[in-house]
Amino acid sequence: MATVRIGTRASALARWQTDHVIALWREREPGLAVTIVDLTTQGDDLPEAPLEVMEGTGFFTSTLERALLEGRIDVAVHSMKDLPTAVTPGLAVAAIPTRGPVEDALCARDGLKLARLPAGARVGTSSVRRTAQLRALRADLDYRALRGNVPTRLSRVAAGDLDAVVLARAGLVRLGLAERVTEVFKVEAVLPAPAQGALALQARADDAALIRRLATMDHEGTRQAVAAEREVLRLLRGGCSVPVGALARLDGAQVSVDAGVFAPAGDRRVRVQVTGASPEAAGAEAACQLLARGAREILAALDRTPKVAGGVGP
Repeated sequence: MATVRIGTRASALARWQTDHVIALWREREPGLAVTIVDLTTQGDDLPEAPLEVMEGTGFFTSTLERALLEGRIDVAVHSMKDLPTAVTPGLAVAAIPTRGPVEDALCARDGLKLARLPAGARVGTSSVRRTAQLRALRADLDYRALRGNVPTRLSRVAAGDLDAVVLARAGLVRLGLAERVTEVFKVEAVLPAPAQGALALQARADDAALIRRLATMDHEGTRQAVAAEREVLRLLRGGCSVPVGALARLDGAQVSVDAGVFAPAGDRRVRVQVTGASPEAAGAEAACQLLARGAREILAALDRTPKVAGGVGP
């Protein structure tokens, strides 16, 4: 069987994710031969750009997608939340493996939790969604934009440059850094990003044989939950990322979605919980209710226009 070329970003977390996928695949195909192709993305080349305008916009995925379309790689491994909600023509997400932890986590000096940080403590975060929700909990802290890979962010706490950072728990667990976590935020307090903790395995849409092989790693429950969450995002977002959180769960034949839109100042939020018969229905209903209850005004204040398709929303 021919060697499969797997494209990935070169960060430690991206390489862990790729190695994890290879291990899963080899459980199903013990003789699998692979070559890992490291690629630098536009997001990697712009280390100072705010992450909130990069996640979900293709900054971290377009280079890998272009390599797929040009035939330079056969499979791309992505963090699912980095993929734009619009499907790239000619490509398909062949598998979404079982999801990792979904929560956000605090890594603070001296083992402190958020409530125990002193007023004015410097807290680094890469996401306007996180900042908005944290400000609602502790408006007296000094929130600062943060870029860099996971070890780099943690090193700023160790060096005393920051008092704490907030990161996705999944990345910390995957890199063996869970001991650095001083508090895991309950999703009731800090709603995660759509598709947080999930991976996407992407291939060319016309490579049916490879898609069938990748599909053996697909986890149906994760795929349905992620589809519902991304439907919320698809219907709410304009061009740039917006402070939207969503988490879906399967409840028998139903899909329940907890979704919210958060004003960056932390002074206003709209949050709903809905249930639907399908991921798309649940996600669409959540978006509709968010807009009806005031999310449109929050988004308008950000100078972003919510995109509502199929008549969803008032």
